[in-house]
Amino acid sequence: MKSLDPLAGVSVFLKVAETLNFSRAAEQLGMSKATVSVQLQELEKRLGVRLVQRNTRSVALTEAGDTYRQSLGDLLGQVNEAEINAKALQDGTSGQIRLSVSPDLGQRYLSGAVADFSQLYPEIDIFMDFSLEPVDLVERGMDLAVRSTIANEQSLIVRRLATTSLVVCASPGYLRGRHDIVVPTDLLDHRLLHFSPLRWGREWHFQKSEQHEKVSIPPRIEANDSIGLKEAAIRGAGITLLPRYLVTDELRNGQLVEILEDWVTAKLEINAVFPANRHISAKVKALVAHLSKALRHAFEPL
Repeated sequence: MKSLDPLAGVSVFLKVAETLNFSRAAEQLGMSKATVSVQLQELEKRLGVRLVQRNTRSVALTEAGDTYRQSLGDLLGQVNEAEINAKALQDGTSGQIRLSVSPDLGQRYLSGAVADFSQLYPEIDIFMDFSLEPVDLVERGMDLAVRSTIANEQSLIVRRLATTSLVVCASPGYLRGRHDIVVPTDLLDHRLLHFSPLRWGREWHFQKSEQHEKVSIPPRIEANDSIGLKEAAIRGAGITLLPRYLVTDELRNGQLVEILEDWVTAKLEINAVFPANRHISAKVKALVAHLSKALRHAFEPL
């Protein structure tokens, strides 16, 4: 059975009750006189009572109509106030933002950026959910997610914040005394540490000019935590493939050494992702702009 909107025709009735004139009510509501008449008749039919007594010269409320009007009170005023409050949250910089982030990005970069944002916008509360698992943003009530991905679902709105590459690296201690790694297939002679959520599975992809290589990985250590793999590589457990943003400091201070530098690996996008069926509020736009600015210096140019 089709459900009925309990407010259908109510605004028309209240305007007619206020003006006691169909033409004036129609003009103030921005409707035709015929539409006003039809909506009022539908309301009376649904209630099963006559609300307005009308003839060619005058309009008056019936006893039931007057009682109904008094019972409604300032309903339209409350509806208008609710709309104003809702728009204020949509358009203003207050309320809560629910943000889903991957742990590597969140811990390394976004936590500090969110803390700075909170200082700039003290009226905005932030809820951060750290997870590697795909998140249904609508089901979880999330306003946005920030992820490093190669491909994105078409049902989501995506704004690119930055790009980075994957880098093959190991500790100097692990590489000491071992044969040089010149081509990707040389990796097969080594202990390999693999990030299990990689889109291609146990396969590392490389390109050099027109030459393409795919190396099937037999991992000694496999994990869904890139931070843990980085620590294992630093301790000399083997060679790993990780986003450059995650190992920038370690490559700079010599804890890790880049391997196969003349081979290109995949580019990763750092994206802000929104539900496609949801309006993006002003406060969320402000956070995305802040994160984009904060990440700009740490990543490769867009």
